[in-house]
Amino acid sequence: MSTEALLDRLRADLGKDAVRTDPDITGSYARDMMPLAPSGQPLAVVLPEDVTGVRATVRACAEAKVPIVPRGAGSGLSGAANAIDGCVVLVLTKLNEIVEVDPGNRLAVVQPGVVNLDLRDAVEKHGLFYPPDPSSYDWCTIGGNLSTNAGGLCCVKYGVTTDSVLGLEVVLADGSLLRTGRRTVKGVAGYDLARLFVGSEGTLGVITQATLALKPLPQAPGTLVAGFPSTAAAGSAVARVVREGLVPSLMEIMDATSIKAAEAYLKTDIGAGSGCEALLLCQSDSGGEVARRELAALEQICQDCGADMTYATDDLAEGNMLLQARRVVLTALELYGTWLTDDVCVPRTRIADLISGCRRISDEVGLRIAVVGHAGDGNMHPTIVYDPASEDEFARARRAFDEILEVGLALGGTVTGEHGVGKIKREWLEREIGPVGMRVHRQIKAALDPDNIFNPGSMFSM
Repeated sequence: MSTEALLDRLRADLGKDAVRTDPDITGSYARDMMPLAPSGQPLAVVLPEDVTGVRATVRACAEAKVPIVPRGAGSGLSGAANAIDGCVVLVLTKLNEIVEVDPGNRLAVVQPGVVNLDLRDAVEKHGLFYPPDPSSYDWCTIGGNLSTNAGGLCCVKYGVTTDSVLGLEVVLADGSLLRTGRRTVKGVAGYDLARLFVGSEGTLGVITQATLALKPLPQAPGTLVAGFPSTAAAGSAVARVVREGLVPSLMEIMDATSIKAAEAYLKTDIGAGSGCEALLLCQSDSGGEVARRELAALEQICQDCGADMTYATDDLAEGNMLLQARRVVLTALELYGTWLTDDVCVPRTRIADLISGCRRISDEVGLRIAVVGHAGDGNMHPTIVYDPASEDEFARARRAFDEILEVGLALGGTVTGEHGVGKIKREWLEREIGPVGMRVHRQIKAALDPDNIFNPGSMFSM
């Protein structure tokens, strides 16, 4: 089938308005938020309105041997949704229905185009809570969260996206519809196919519906902030929190560079003090006296580990104000240039070592590197600031990006905790999981997508 015949068939099956070929439009769907990842020029952008349109697109592209790159809102940070030359970008944002909220069984059934925050708001009306909360939760979509197994600030207590997945509906490479999982709390019938597709970054199939587990709506959180004279002291506090069995709903860390950037952006002193090298922000959503006891225990640990400053509050507005310093870091860094954020996860006892490693890399490449992250699970986001107009600075930023991954692996960590592999960390995936792991990945891919139609070149090559 020629490309023109393919486009004619797609227009006939989905309608002319659903198939876009104007270069300005296709170019706007060509890449996500990762500036280092390569991207190509799509043949077309297809925007189906239902699962029938998705299946028709997959069948037509499979017959024409034209690759498909599934895409949500494009908020990703790994290039997983980046187009390759001549592909069809399959945009799922119009499949945006919350099909069902079942309070009695604490689950929701949703389409992939539903925005994360919209789902959270919808289930909150039923006294329920959808835990995964990526930083882009106000515009990223559930389908993208599923494809990358996204995390967020609350992972320390509630886990990542896969921990909330009961079942999926997936369009396979031949256009057939696979239904995986269940609606029950327990279920071990057959392989856990749902978890295979979560985190597969669009390389195995197209997710068109998800059944998600919900939690009871937590209490308004109490907040603790603690400033430390060294990253080692902050790291010791994190390790002791874990060792003593405390599970805050949030535990974030900021290094000195992040603190200074946030203060400059907010035009306020966040109370860390001039000698503060690391800041811990913790929350408890247990409510009432339980939350007060948890925060008191966290505060005591921080003080025992050498914190110069601690402050706890159960006032929601004040807590949100304190947490704002963490949330604005990436925006704050734009005061100094363009940012490039990395994503490594290390054992929680090695967080301080990673921050020290990033400081060394910053000195070596001559670029600002700020480190923030989810201290509760060891997922750190070193962020490199550079001038995109300077080829030299861009090259140094790329070098720093790779050296951070090297440090993360050397500390017993992983090259991605929540952003995914995409088209930027393919060689790092191979280094991390080894030749046997890669062989198994390729065997699974070949079994489900024998013609390599779905997102070829993402995660690994065939």
